[in-house]
Amino acid sequence: MCLKAILSLYSTIELFVNRLDSVESVLPYEYTVFDFCSENTMKRPSENLGQVLFGERIEPSPYKFEFKKPAVCQKVCTKSYDINSPADKAKLDFLKKGMLLNYQHHWIVDNMPVTWCYDVEDGQKFCNPGFPIGCYVTEGGRAKDACVVNSNFNEKDAFYIFNHVDITIHYHIVEHEQLGARLVAAKIEPKSYENLNDDSPDCSGGPKFLKNKHTGPFKIPYTYSVNFVEDKNIRWASRWDYILESMPHTNIQWFSIMNSLVIVLFLSGMVAMIMLRTLHKDIARYNQMDSVEDAQEEFGWKLVHGDVFRPPRKGMLLSVFLGSGTQIFIMTFVTLFFACLGFLSPANRGALMTCAVVLWVLLGTPAGYVAARLYKSFGGEKWKTNVLLTALLCPGVVFADFFVMNLILWGEGSSAAMPFGTLVAILALWFCISVPLTFIGAYFGFKKAGIEHPVRTNQIPRQIPEQSFYTKPFPGIIMGGILPFGCIFIQLFFILNSIWSHQMYYMFGFLFLVFIILVITCSEATILLCYFHLCAEDYHWQWRSFLTSGFTAVYFLHYPVLWIYHDHVISDEPLPLNLVCMLLYTVTVKS
Repeated sequence: MCLKAILSLYSTIELFVNRLDSVESVLPYEYTVFDFCSENTMKRPSENLGQVLFGERIEPSPYKFEFKKPAVCQKVCTKSYDINSPADKAKLDFLKKGMLLNYQHHWIVDNMPVTWCYDVEDGQKFCNPGFPIGCYVTEGGRAKDACVVNSNFNEKDAFYIFNHVDITIHYHIVEHEQLGARLVAAKIEPKSYENLNDDSPDCSGGPKFLKNKHTGPFKIPYTYSVNFVEDKNIRWASRWDYILESMPHTNIQWFSIMNSLVIVLFLSGMVAMIMLRTLHKDIARYNQMDSVEDAQEEFGWKLVHGDVFRPPRKGMLLSVFLGSGTQIFIMTFVTLFFACLGFLSPANRGALMTCAVVLWVLLGTPAGYVAARLYKSFGGEKWKTNVLLTALLCPGVVFADFFVMNLILWGEGSSAAMPFGTLVAILALWFCISVPLTFIGAYFGFKKAGIEHPVRTNQIPRQIPEQSFYTKPFPGIIMGGILPFGCIFIQLFFILNSIWSHQMYYMFGFLFLVFIILVITCSEATILLCYFHLCAEDYHWQWRSFLTSGFTAVYFLHYPVLWIYHDHVISDEPLPLNLVCMLLYTVTVKS
């Protein structure tokens, strides 16, 4: 898909098109679904697994031009429609629906997104890696979306079509190369022209619009102009910077992110201080006892020393969850680490998802080992069931959800639907690589000697006294998930904004730092609450410690609900009817 690193004076620059998406709809569509000008050849650039999972559909376009050869109002094609024809009417209705929902083109030149740059408030410039296919003016004369940029879009109840694009390609001459250059930026400006002669357009006349209740034939001529500008200030290695620096989340709330990190570090230190001082006080009190009789008067957490290592209820399920959690934790850590080093930048399309999937598949061994080791320490003997559940339970739930969502996307004709071959490839990776590796890890986990407990477990379980409100299971779990969620909600806002606003997320350094702080905060909060429960003579700590930090996921699930509610309800926009679909799509496909 990329051009050669160095362009000659006679190189042909190819423009590729990607799927079209919208912030007002969860469903992306392929370029050809909208009946735009398309290339006759069916040869498409190869896509990696991550691109397919993200729903990218890159294909060649008829927009081709010679390097350093400007063109003015070049015709691409003319699309003709007859309202009386059901097929043509359906195409126009779908095109109008796309303009009404503000669907965006995504074009690619030399693996660079073609950006639409325009001025925003405070004199800043925003470069969007996409541009609209058109816009709509309501019956009341209110211009929606991109129609506000042109005062000539004043026809009521009409769809204005951006059928012309002005493309500006920035390049710089390569040093020590007489006839060589490198592309450093590609910018576009969408326009609309009526064109007095559709068969021979000259990019003149007023804007091209389609009345909502139009009857009779209708033609749309598509044209383009291209210009080349030499830019000595942008280096090829930093050619993505002008896009990333203009993103909204790069120049706002940097102080808020740092403030959040400082608060989380303070809270983590406070939790650690309370835990260490309280534990140190109990140990010092125990060491200062003078007589044997005083030592026999046990108190606090010492009262449950004979029950603290009692196997938990549903120990099989707990060990399976811990094994799968280990697999996901290592996958997340390694993926974010590589992303911080720059290996998984937005320039490497699909690399982030590909890396995550491959790592998850290869990390079946630690999942099986941890699950088997813990299950053996619980005294379990059904090792075959343990291994099968570790390899199939959590991945099976995610795949079933993913498959149901994929059926919905298939039914809607969306490009986000996975091809059948990709589903087969995912199943092959799961059953042919991940499952055997899980069995190998479980073999070593069961083969190793069990964990020796420092105290003996009483034969008769101790009776648990009446618990106070904050030490009961449900309130304690709810409170335990608040602190870890507090350190991720700002970063989660940027992630959701990148997903639903179709922007590029690249702040992996901050994300990795937040992830580390999240792990530390989860550990400290769990240990602190577990200590309080043991002091209250409640020795059922295994499930409690797992669910205390695990309840952060419940807050994580509710946060997108509030985010979408704020974005669509408070902002005077209608709440999408497919809200549940959007949330499931966020949790399964996009996460």
